[in-house]
Amino acid sequence: MSMRMKKKRIFDIIQIGNDTDRVSRGFDIFIMVMILCNLFLAIYETFDSSIRYQSILTLVELITVAVFTVEYGLRVWTADYLYSDIDSRWKAVLRYIFSFSGIVDLLSFLPYYLPVFFPAGVVAFRMFRVIRILRLFRINAYYDAFNVITTVLKNKRDQLLSSIFIILVLMTAASLCMYSLEHEAQPEVFRNAFSGFWWAVSTLLTVGYGDIYPITALGRLFGICITFLGVGMVAIPTGILSAGFVEQYAKIKEIDEDIKIRDTQYIQLEMKEGSPWIGKRIRNLMLPAELAPVIVRRGERILEPGENLILREGDVVVLAAEEIEGENLMYE
Repeated sequence: MSMRMKKKRIFDIIQIGNDTDRVSRGFDIFIMVMILCNLFLAIYETFDSSIRYQSILTLVELITVAVFTVEYGLRVWTADYLYSDIDSRWKAVLRYIFSFSGIVDLLSFLPYYLPVFFPAGVVAFRMFRVIRILRLFRINAYYDAFNVITTVLKNKRDQLLSSIFIILVLMTAASLCMYSLEHEAQPEVFRNAFSGFWWAVSTLLTVGYGDIYPITALGRLFGICITFLGVGMVAIPTGILSAGFVEQYAKIKEIDEDIKIRDTQYIQLEMKEGSPWIGKRIRNLMLPAELAPVIVRRGERILEPGENLILREGDVVVLAAEEIEGENLMYE
């Protein structure tokens, strides 16, 4: 096997979501176990009982950090396959390094090595190692269903922004009213409108710290009203997101069933070995205006074709086509 083939095979293994490749799936599970072990260390080290097991914890941490380091190196090495639309290998490497996932991967192990190069700051750098919990964000990437989150937020962004704007207006009005009602009774607490704003935030968002509260009769009555409004205000964006998820999954299911009934309305493109679309993101496919990706079949799963979804060998991309007649097309 040539070095290029080995590199391609390593890329296929370390990439996420390939159910048909047992080695790749095993690697995904192994990395998730390492992430959870590392998280357990971060939590357990805060208990006094962890002192007696310090040597074991140090060894486990060393192993997990070593795994993260090797994985990061492999991802940097195979970045040109991840960003196959970029003609320069070094540009692809830089794209990965400065991407969100690349930064998270780097921060998951970098603080561990900092004391080696800067011994004087060993205590401070040990505090920075809590950054490794950012590795939890990588767990989301191991489930393609999380791509739906991006789609729902994008589709519902106008409604969400409107609800947030309403909440901000209500907070401002509540802070000014509470300041007017309570400033004379407790000037050291409600010193200005910003003090009332903090009370409005803790009340409307049901945080309830209790460090600032009304003592006058009118202030308490107004506080009760704001508390009831706060419950409703928080429920608005929650309801929007819940409805968005239900709509999105229903849409995917409806499209999949429609494809089975009326195949001639869609084009199915199978990603076989050597297909130029393999390794590309949906947004980089440069499709004509009359074609639009509706779902991606990956093994037994139906995926939402989000802009950042990377196509893999064996995927079947289903495109909605206007005025297309004939049978499904297979992409060679």
